[in-house]
Amino acid sequence: MGIEKQHPSLPEIWGGIECSINRVGDHYSDQFMDMGCYNGTDYINAIADTGICALRFPLLWEKHQPHKNSRIDWTWAKQQLEILRTREIIPIAGLVHHGSGPAFTALNRDDFAPGLAAYAKQTAEAFPWIEYYTPVNEPLTTARFSGLYGLWYPHKNNAADFLRMLINQLKGVVFAMKEIRKVNPLAKLVQTEDLAKAHSTKLLIYQRNFENHRRWLTFDLLCGKVTKQHPLWQYIIENGIEEKTLIFFLENPCPPDIMGLNYYVTSERFLDEKIEKYPVHTHGGNGRHTYADTEAVRVNRCTGLQKLLEETWQRYHIPIALTEVHMDCTREEQLRWFNQACNASKAAIRNGADIRAVTAWSLLGAYDWNSLLVHRHKRYETGAFDLRKGNPRPTALARMVSKLSANSTYDHPLLPGKGWWDKARATKTQNIPILQSSPLLITNLNNSLGQALVRACRQRNIPYTGLGRSPVNKIFSREIESAIDTYHPWAVINTCGIWEIDEAEKNTDSCFHINAEIPALLAEKCRQHGLPFLTFSSHHVFDGNKQAPYVETDEVRPLNTCGKSRAEGERLVSSVYTDALIIRTSPFFSPWDEKHFIHDISATLRKGQLYIAADDMILSPTYIPDLIRAALDILIDEEKGLWHICNNGHTSWAELARVIAQRQHLPASLVQPKPAAEMNWAIPQPRYSVMENSKGFTLPSLEEAIDKYFREKAA
Repeated sequence: MGIEKQHPSLPEIWGGIECSINRVGDHYSDQFMDMGCYNGTDYINAIADTGICALRFPLLWEKHQPHKNSRIDWTWAKQQLEILRTREIIPIAGLVHHGSGPAFTALNRDDFAPGLAAYAKQTAEAFPWIEYYTPVNEPLTTARFSGLYGLWYPHKNNAADFLRMLINQLKGVVFAMKEIRKVNPLAKLVQTEDLAKAHSTKLLIYQRNFENHRRWLTFDLLCGKVTKQHPLWQYIIENGIEEKTLIFFLENPCPPDIMGLNYYVTSERFLDEKIEKYPVHTHGGNGRHTYADTEAVRVNRCTGLQKLLEETWQRYHIPIALTEVHMDCTREEQLRWFNQACNASKAAIRNGADIRAVTAWSLLGAYDWNSLLVHRHKRYETGAFDLRKGNPRPTALARMVSKLSANSTYDHPLLPGKGWWDKARATKTQNIPILQSSPLLITNLNNSLGQALVRACRQRNIPYTGLGRSPVNKIFSREIESAIDTYHPWAVINTCGIWEIDEAEKNTDSCFHINAEIPALLAEKCRQHGLPFLTFSSHHVFDGNKQAPYVETDEVRPLNTCGKSRAEGERLVSSVYTDALIIRTSPFFSPWDEKHFIHDISATLRKGQLYIAADDMILSPTYIPDLIRAALDILIDEEKGLWHICNNGHTSWAELARVIAQRQHLPASLVQPKPAAEMNWAIPQPRYSVMENSKGFTLPSLEEAIDKYFREKAA
């Protein structure tokens, strides 16, 4: 298979699944459990469909042997691995991934290494055909987090414990590979580690140099390079590691067959004694100086991936694979990050480095890595697939992986844009030139949705332009044609619309024209030009009689003009362009304008006036920044059809008003709840309009959305 290819001109595309079984205190978190991967094979088949040639796959010690000397049940593992084998995907078996082993051992215990070796032997006996192994993922990183920073079990924070944990893990690697090779003499070690580098001010050069020696310890020890001449020999001895332990690695070298390098936007660090310039969470020190430790990309001090790959190759001359390439960010940024990794690898190959592969890591996403697994908030980030609704939904990144796996090219107008981490990128606040590449065409830049899209495009480095005229008949039609011919947009988003039910009732003809005819006209133009098209609709298409969350397949029965015009718009758009994307959403609120209910509630309460609100009208309000981020992501994902996008949760108008009062320390007693029947509204409205997405997508909770709204307002 391709892993053995010498000096390829193009790196292969591998895949990886975030699979940590991590211990904090007495609690174990299991990424596969969180993602539901133990319950079926849909995920493994979806991954196989991308065409990757190898997959980092977990056969984790903590999962399969939680109790000492217990009999291992391989049923689940055999089922998954057989699919990989049938699909001709090479598994790279991981045995410990950011873990401390089962509860009967720990990283700082002498029985960790022999225990791992015994488990590795059983694994090899169960699967003698598996050739590639990673007995311990990122030993140095795990030792730092568990032994130096105290974040993970066994929660130590000193150099002696850090070194002991590192040594135990690396002994585990040596012992494990010996046992595996007794079963399969051809077994190969794919040793992974963070591809780190430190940068600093002049004052902290000594600390920078120390960290830049330390970053190589995993590979230096395994390769038998830590001799008495090694810069860290004395440091290791002074912190309690016996000389005979270091001699063990000299006498039992276990160099990787492939060096697995994991490169993140956080991998390169910058050390600065001027701590007042940086957030408090970056502050720390070494007992000699206090300093901030921040991401080097934020101060434009990075070496960059290509040079780090070449530096690693020159140091070891061992084949290299990028074994983790992932970023928790917006979709186009994920595409750009992976694209840059591929380009850096190809450039390093041209300069003589042996780079075997680039790995799309966290294919299924990940949970709680924003807190380094310390807090269990079930905060999910997507990967090449979105697993929020159980079934793996392929994103644009999955399509990119499929194209590259087939040695084809993946093109998207947003791919050449600079990522936020790139020092050459335009600042967030300046206008982005629309003529440098195909822009996103937005029909109205001035209403709430349009303004939010402009902000998002500037933040995300998405070129955009807008239409200047009001949507009036033939004039508007000609302007659309002119804009498409002039700018060659990659997609069109319609933000025109009448959302207020009072305005809709007063201007029925105009409402149907703007909410139904104009979207249909835009959809037809996009169909003719083969352009993705997105338009918005409303919860008012429902009558509220269901009393359970509405999903996309529920029948529409609007009660008022606004709802009827929106329902007609949905019908017309779907009939003229089946590839159109229609997003239904609920009453929305934004921190950037005052045309929404939270502002109205706040203004009334601040005046000391009663705010009368229905306590039996239930809805799911939507935070515009969350809505727009999701809309752009699924548009880039090339999704189509009807989607419900609202924040997760529901409330009544009265309860929402009480929450707003409490958040602003205003008297909640001024909120007067009433049944909707007593509100004497002239225009009928759905009493229940909670919506739920059935297609594999959710927004953050309503509570979190309200928190973000007030934080943004305060800022």
